[in-house]
Amino acid sequence: MPITVTSRDSALTIALSGEIDHHGAREMMTQLDQAIAERLPAQLVLDMSGVAFMDSSGIAVLLRARRQLAHSGGILRVVNIPAQARRVLDAAGIGRLISLD
Repeated sequence: MPITVTSRDSALTIALSGEIDHHGAREMMTQLDQAIAERLPAQLVLDMSGVAFMDSSGIAVLLRARRQLAHSGGILRVVNIPAQARRVLDAAGIGRLISLD
């Protein structure tokens, strides 16, 4: 599950790609944890434009990133959400917890 990290000032953008399911979620969480811990961003933007599929494991990935950022006072935004992933996030009500653009 590849991620691409771009950093500018106190903002960090991470582009996710592939399938976020129970097979790839653990690796993705590890990569996100490492990127957040190394940079301690004030804002993290997760770009989901490269995500082909997401199940409930993707929700766990987003909530974990949110929790990790909350410890340092950072905020999380999720952008470019594909239609299938958006349906999963909307069904779970994640928009009440995380900014979904």
